[in-house]
Amino acid sequence: MGQGPSALAAAILAAGVALAGFLIGQGFMGARGADRFVTVKGISEREVEANVAIWPLRVVASDNDLAKAQAQLEQSLAKIREFLSAHQIDAASARVLGFSVSDAQTNQYSTGGAGSRFVINQTLVVRSSEPAKVLAASAKVGELVAAGVVLSSGGEYGGGGPTFLFTGLSDLKPAMIAEATARAREAAEQFARDSGSRIGGIRRANQGQFEILPRDRAPGISEEAQLEKTVRVVSTVDYSLE
Repeated sequence: MGQGPSALAAAILAAGVALAGFLIGQGFMGARGADRFVTVKGISEREVEANVAIWPLRVVASDNDLAKAQAQLEQSLAKIREFLSAHQIDAASARVLGFSVSDAQTNQYSTGGAGSRFVINQTLVVRSSEPAKVLAASAKVGELVAAGVVLSSGGEYGGGGPTFLFTGLSDLKPAMIAEATARAREAAEQFARDSGSRIGGIRRANQGQFEILPRDRAPGISEEAQLEKTVRVVSTVDYSLE
C-alpha cells in the first residue's frame, strides 16, 4: 500500500515525458515539412531582328593647303550621301559629328616627313530604322574607297562598322515572363512526381534579368555587330513541397 502513490506518480511522470517527446517530435516533423521546397528555373527565349542601325563613317582629308583639305572633305561627304541614297538609305538621317583639324607644324612630335601638313577628320553618323539595308550597304563600302573617299576606323564612334540595336524589349517582356514561369512550374511538377510529393505555393520568385545575346555565338563576333539576336530571360522560383 505504501508504494501505491509512488507508483502512480511515476506512471504519470512517464506518461508526461512520453507526451512531451511526442509533441516535440511532431514539432520537428512540422518544421522539416515547412522547409521542404524545390528551386527550379524556367527559361524563355526569342529570336529577334535589330530594328535600329547606327553606322559611323569617319572621313579623313589631308593637304598642305587647309582650304583644299576642307574641299576634299566636303567632296567625300557628298559621295557618302550619294552612296547611301544609292543603297536606299535616307541620307537626310545622317548627322555630321566630331570635326577636328591637326596641323603637323604645330605638333612637337612631328618628324617632318613628306606627309600633308593639315589632316581633317569628321564623322558622318547614319541612324536608320532599316538595319537590313545598312548591313547590305556596309558590305559594299569598298565602293566609297574606289570613289576616292578615305575612311578611318576606330575613334570614339567605335570600329567603323554598323551597330545593330533591338529596342522592342518591353513588348516581349510580359509573354516571356509568363512562359519562363510556366516552364519553371513544369520542372517543379516533374520533380514532385519523381519524389512522390506534390507542389504547393510559391515561397519565393526571382524574375531574372533580360539578356540580349548574339544569335550566332562565334568567337570575336559581338552582339552589336549581328542583325539577328536572341532575347533570353531566366526565372527562378521556389515551390513548397507537400
